[in-house]
Amino acid sequence: QVQLVEPGGGLVQAGGSLRLSCAASGSIFSINAMGWYRQAPGKQRVLVAAITSDGSTNYADSVKGRFTISRDNAKNTVYLQMNSLKPGETAVYYCDAHINSFNRCNWSVEGPLNYWGQGTQVTVSS
Repeated sequence: QVQLVEPGGGLVQAGGSLRLSCAASGSIFSINAMGWYRQAPGKQRVLVAAITSDGSTNYADSVKGRFTISRDNAKNTVYLQMNSLKPGETAVYYCDAHINSFNRCNWSVEGPLNYWGQGTQVTVSS
């Protein structure tokens, strides 16, 4: 069983900073790409940033230069450093990861499958 856990989130004033983290746990063989999405009320979930297993990154145009995605492969954790936050960025932030899991029943590697964190609320006040 694989799960992603996102502690953190919270309330911050416009122009402030916040750091999100997301840790994967369970029977993990390897993790490919990891990413962060956000979903504002009444809107679709959209990609914020993504990072491959070798560290290549991709950002939504709206966050370039302000957000930084990183990962610690030893800890199976992905981070999102958010600076200069804007009120319009209030949303639930979700992490996702493409994970190859290890099946101990038949000693095989399965996947990759896409897993999601439970989401964490980020509120930016004006």
